[in-house]
Amino acid sequence: MLDTLIPFAHNWLGAMQVDVTRYVIFSVGVWLALWVVLAAPLAGRKIRDSRPAARQLLIEFLTSIRSIAIFSTVGLLTFALFRAGWLPGPYIAKGWGPVWFWTSLVLMIVAHDAWFYWTHRLIHDRRLFRRFHRRHHRSNNPSPFTAYSFDLGEAFINGVFVPLWMILVPTQWPVVGLFMLHQIVRNTIGHSGYELFPARKDGRPLIPWLTTVTHHDLHHAQAGWNYGLYFTWWDKLMATENPNYLKRFAEVTAKTQKGGKGRKLETTSSPSPA
Repeated sequence: MLDTLIPFAHNWLGAMQVDVTRYVIFSVGVWLALWVVLAAPLAGRKIRDSRPAARQLLIEFLTSIRSIAIFSTVGLLTFALFRAGWLPGPYIAKGWGPVWFWTSLVLMIVAHDAWFYWTHRLIHDRRLFRRFHRRHHRSNNPSPFTAYSFDLGEAFINGVFVPLWMILVPTQWPVVGLFMLHQIVRNTIGHSGYELFPARKDGRPLIPWLTTVTHHDLHHAQAGWNYGLYFTWWDKLMATENPNYLKRFAEVTAKTQKGGKGRKLETTSSPSPA
């Protein structure tokens, strides 16, 4: 019995170490870079005037570590299947060559965005919100540490995507590593509180199909809108994009003649979509 459990314990601890390291590097790194080192030169890109209290940052950090523990536990499913020889996908994908390697990465990111959008909308239902999503929205003014600050149910929903994908789609393990890297980079930047995405001369996002920091910050300010994670496609298609989004993005990226500071995002309420 012990010989059976030891490999699972090693896998769980290894997954925890990798994911905690990745989370700490990017959450602390983004916070340090934007909130400390570059705070003055990027003052015009700060979305809100206020900053969350230190207590909020600590709670977000500890809750995120708890979420990572859940991710690692859910990940034991793929480890068990792979160990039993019931997960041939990684071997199949390796035989399909480098074109599939990069194609599967793109597809995984696109599929995760769809998974996130629809599960995110689901847990905003009043019957589920308090149990599944309230913790994340306690960070009304988010920070890079908010990235994995989830209730237990939401952590499970987010963690189960990778095992489901690996079961259904032949994918190499290094692709999963790159996917997780992309995910944590976008997640910490998306909660950073600084609009880092470039704007066109007319004030609109240069790449309109990517979610910007303002896009997700508006979701924390006005929760009935902007459910997308990486792309704006689903919000546009389902009419759940905040009607003030483009205006707010233009405001926060606009430069004034005095000191290059942008006009700050306000958190006035807007009617939620039906």
